[in-house]
Amino acid sequence: MFTPILTIAAKEIKDNFRNRWVVFIGLILTSLALLITFSGSVVTGELAVPELPMLMASLSSVGVFILPLTAILLSYDSFIGEEESGTLLLLLSYPLSRSQIILGKFLGHIAVLACTIVLSFGLTAGLIHVFTGTELSLLLPLFSHLVFSSILLSMCFVLVGYVVSLQVVEKAKAIAILLFIWVVVVLVYDLILLTLMVAETAQLSNQLLQVMILLNPSDIFRALMLVVAPQLDNSTSLSSLIQWPLSSLYGALLVWVSVMMMISMWLFQRKRL
Repeated sequence: MFTPILTIAAKEIKDNFRNRWVVFIGLILTSLALLITFSGSVVTGELAVPELPMLMASLSSVGVFILPLTAILLSYDSFIGEEESGTLLLLLSYPLSRSQIILGKFLGHIAVLACTIVLSFGLTAGLIHVFTGTELSLLLPLFSHLVFSSILLSMCFVLVGYVVSLQVVEKAKAIAILLFIWVVVVLVYDLILLTLMVAETAQLSNQLLQVMILLNPSDIFRALMLVVAPQLDNSTSLSSLIQWPLSSLYGALLVWVSVMMMISMWLFQRKRL
């Protein structure tokens, strides 16, 4: 059962190393994380590492833009690309179930993303400890939440990439649709929600805002990090408006991953080649 899944996962990992995906994603994420940490205060006329709550909010803002984008770029041609080249039909000729193929690809892609996330944020936490003397007992819980929630967010969008890749007939259409989804989900929806949350004249009930947060994995990720590291002035921060406990937000991300996985498997089972 597990040997075919691990074999497919290993192939995906090798392909992404060969295509320099790991290096490319890692450099972007690490560079942005370090710049925000050590140069983010330049606009104020000083050079200092921000307070941990502000730093975590900034790093989560980077993650909410970069991670979904890298996830869809990693997964957009997972099925349509192999279908166009003829390798998917060959793969299905082997004694493999379609669920094993999806799970193998998913495991390989998440291994690539998890590796870069851990290295990027882990390096950032280590340098903060070395250069500022911040206790590891303060850094480790915050960065552990950041890493784990980042991996869950990446899982959601890898599976979104699978869903689109299983539906389209050309790779160009897959990337176009996924970029549109990224703009709507990460930019438009997020800006609308944040505007409603901070607008003093908004007539929207707080309960509806809480539901809207759960309808978007990127907003669940942002809300989770606000709960983990609330702003010092909690009366005016967005963290004071988040009513979901940490366990519920993690559970919501896991539900998103589970639902998208089931949709992907259902579409693959129905796909005719």
